[in-house]
Amino acid sequence: MTDQDTCLKTPLHAAHLEAGAKMVPFAGYDMPVQYPLGVKKEHLHTRDAAGLFDVSHMGQLRLKGQGAAAALEALVPVDIIDLPSGKQRYAFFTNEQGGIMDDLMVANLGDHLFVVVNAACKAQDIAHLQAHLPQDVEIEVIEDRALLALQGPKAAEVLARFQPQVADMLFMDVQVIDIDGVECIVSRSGYTGEDGYEISVPSDKAAELANKLTACEEVEWIGLGARDSLRLECGLCLYGHDLDTTTTPVEASLLWGISKPRRADGERAGGFPGADIILKQIETKDVARKRVGLVGQTKAPVREGCKLFDAQDNEIGIVTSGTAGPTAGKPVSMAYVATEFAAIGTEIFADVRGKKLPMTVEKMPFVPQRYYRG
Repeated sequence: MTDQDTCLKTPLHAAHLEAGAKMVPFAGYDMPVQYPLGVKKEHLHTRDAAGLFDVSHMGQLRLKGQGAAAALEALVPVDIIDLPSGKQRYAFFTNEQGGIMDDLMVANLGDHLFVVVNAACKAQDIAHLQAHLPQDVEIEVIEDRALLALQGPKAAEVLARFQPQVADMLFMDVQVIDIDGVECIVSRSGYTGEDGYEISVPSDKAAELANKLTACEEVEWIGLGARDSLRLECGLCLYGHDLDTTTTPVEASLLWGISKPRRADGERAGGFPGADIILKQIETKDVARKRVGLVGQTKAPVREGCKLFDAQDNEIGIVTSGTAGPTAGKPVSMAYVATEFAAIGTEIFADVRGKKLPMTVEKMPFVPQRYYRG
């Protein structure tokens, strides 16, 4: 028995095999890492046209009940109570130490909240919610829907052929909408920095919808390899690599993800796990390390796990994600460094197979985000 033999399969597994995907175990699922096009060409195709990703391994949940928004807000440093119907928001679960347990997307669908969590954290997140939600809030784990992401500058044009209404959606809008007669939950969002959509579709209709989309000349299947390089170029974190339970949102440079009403001077300040620690860090700016973007001065990619040093050869941090940067045209990495080295323009050195390669701290994203805001 191999790892792949024991892995779960998404409803699109057969479609990936048919498309010639190279499959690998990922978060308990047998997932496509690349297709015959290859990772670099898949990456560039998504930036130029439209890529289709199977993200059905993610956890899809519904929270129902009048107190659902308030109950979820008690677990995240984000404004959920005032999240308008038809909108979604990025959030993260925190622990009592202020660390990040997972990051997630929360959508208000009017009569319930629709929540998407990371595959590797799915069981833990469900248990966390079940342990903390009051009795009048019901959590439903959605087992009968797949999740597709259609990403790239031509994504809207393609999806509008099947449902013209999607063209009017803005970034972070979410709707329950029919696509070719199938009821889908569609958000205008994604994990590539490009315009695009995430589409929750009934499992038994997923392959049919995927086939219709990939039949469009603009669309290619895209695997996990290019998904990783696309999100990294656009400065988006990957949980378990750039974020974990020992890292606070302040260290992770995610202040933008902490809503104003939940901050120290907000109308619903604190009240989430680790709030005292996180709010104090915001106030004092006193953290030992910070997440930064790094650009290589040589052509060698600097990958996750590479140690970082200052000019005097003192160890000052570690790389958490790295890629050759197909669109950026230069090696780009995400790292945690001692705070005194976090300023834009600082030169630091990465140990790559015994060689100290120079890198410069640069502002993220490395490639401009192109979300559609109207």
